[in-house]
Amino acid sequence: MEGPDFSAMLELVDFLAAGGVGGVCLLGTTGEFLDYSFTERQRLVYLAVKRSRVPVIAGVSHSTLAGAIQIAGEATAAGAECLLLAPPYYFRYGQREIEEFYLQFARETGDTIPLLLYNIPQFTSKIEVETVRKLIDTGRFAGIKDSSGDWPHFEQLIALKKERPFNLLCGDETISARALAAGADGLISGCACAVPELLVALACAVTAGDSSLVNQLDARLQEFVAWTRRFPFPVGIKRAVELRGQKAGPPLTPLAPETQQELAEFAAWFKAWLPEMRKAAAGA
Repeated sequence: MEGPDFSAMLELVDFLAAGGVGGVCLLGTTGEFLDYSFTERQRLVYLAVKRSRVPVIAGVSHSTLAGAIQIAGEATAAGAECLLLAPPYYFRYGQREIEEFYLQFARETGDTIPLLLYNIPQFTSKIEVETVRKLIDTGRFAGIKDSSGDWPHFEQLIALKKERPFNLLCGDETISARALAAGADGLISGCACAVPELLVALACAVTAGDSSLVNQLDARLQEFVAWTRRFPFPVGIKRAVELRGQKAGPPLTPLAPETQQELAEFAAWFKAWLPEMRKAAAGA
């Protein structure tokens, strides 16, 4: 298996900054972090921090506590602004074990860098709201990225945020507009790898209170999301990144002939959709 293309990562960092993003989240789920070695992840963070014109949040998720701690130490030394950590993946864990995992991680990493919880129950164990409450109350966690796409769950996080302020970031594009309007502090979007100007414009439109433009931009976003979710994650986003002139690499698992044909149809749709999206985003 080939390692990461470091030059492609640096070019993508430049592309995202040019698209107006306020920060870059490296080695999240869309970045297929679990396929890279410790050394590769360390090098990616180091180079991204050196290159990026915006703050870098480093994903440090691992299937073990020891692995997460090692990656966190390397990311901190490399100069990351913040660490993003999901519960240990593959096996399912209860809330007591998730809480203990985070508490021991925080003790080992110290208080030199902000820590973000990462709720993505599609791929690992769900972090329940009460667990979020307990962890936030320790004072060691700056907030949470919630990628569940579960609106009632996100509403509970918004209510919790009103009780005790913390950074609440939405990671699911199907509810991004609603989340921002309801009080989320920002977005960490996988789709932004391909269409950063659309997500930036959407956030600006919500801030400006321009509901008509919000609806227009969100409609564009949902079109893109619906297409990309037809494919194994994150194949659709990677293809769109390539169509924006960036390197993304091939799918890491083979695609069925029917899926390959549908991916070609997506490419044709995206090429026609892109100019209209950019026009809409430029009006924000």
